[in-house]
Amino acid sequence: MTTQAPRREFSRERPRRRFVPRRKVCSFCVEKIDDINYKDVGRLRRFVSNRAKIDPGRKTGVCARHQRALSRAIKRARMVALLPYSADHGRLMG
Repeated sequence: MTTQAPRREFSRERPRRRFVPRRKVCSFCVEKIDDINYKDVGRLRRFVSNRAKIDPGRKTGVCARHQRALSRAIKRARMVALLPYSADHGRLMG
């Protein structure tokens, strides 16, 4: 007494393709920016999450060399109070 698995019926839908993410390109390399300025708050904000954490390079697509310079610039901007240290800090300050 063996039980057989129920037969699958073939649908007429197209087979689904696997999602392949595109390779991210470093925006600093594309724009040929050598030094990242800590006073350029608009550019630095793009690389900080809404919880005021520095986004990793695999998420933003920044190369390793520019990721190191970027984190250094973000930390300097935080010390001069151009960027918040945490999400709560930005909310409390206004």
